[in-house]
Amino acid sequence: MLPYLTVLLLGYLLGSVPFGFLAGRLNGIDIRAHGSGNIGATNVWRVCGWRFGLPVFILDALKGVAAVWLGTRFAYPEPSQLWSIVCAAGCILGHSFPVWLKFRGGKGVATSLGVMIGLIPVPTVIVFAAWALVFKLSGYVSLASIIAAALLPSIVGIGNLAGWAHGWPAFYFALIAGLLVIIRHRGNIARLRAGTESRFEKKKKGGAA
Repeated sequence: MLPYLTVLLLGYLLGSVPFGFLAGRLNGIDIRAHGSGNIGATNVWRVCGWRFGLPVFILDALKGVAAVWLGTRFAYPEPSQLWSIVCAAGCILGHSFPVWLKFRGGKGVATSLGVMIGLIPVPTVIVFAAWALVFKLSGYVSLASIIAAALLPSIVGIGNLAGWAHGWPAFYFALIAGLLVIIRHRGNIARLRAGTESRFEKKKKGGAA
């Protein structure tokens, strides 16, 4: 049990690096006091522009990829998906609830994307295409993220039944990670239902979302 807790903690520390918060500091602001108040890439993009939002998105995703890779290092020389899942779970939790920011982190979309790219690339590509389509048609990053989070475990489950080598642990992990993303978007869900959610291309005054 202790080795798994160690890997979980390492993943958490990796995920808790707050790139969005640091990007805000580079702009002389606390990103938590602007826009939606979230430290994720979408809010950074809206408030600080794409030159900061895009790197934050990439770095947050790379945290997830790195967590999967780190998990495989602990499993070496015997491959074990479980080690990667444990480290990846810690990474997503670290991003969503970083101790450095009083557990007020991002919604986990970019980091979860990086994790899934490292863990189950084929279903992730399919789901990312669905995310891009929903975003293109609706203009809502939140709606696209919610639908993608709900779709991913279904794709993995179908793939397992079809004989793809993803494994049921990956399915259950995708299910839990997807639920976490959806729960973290509960405020967006309420605004979508009320018709008050802002589309990505529509900025409020001051560049806030």
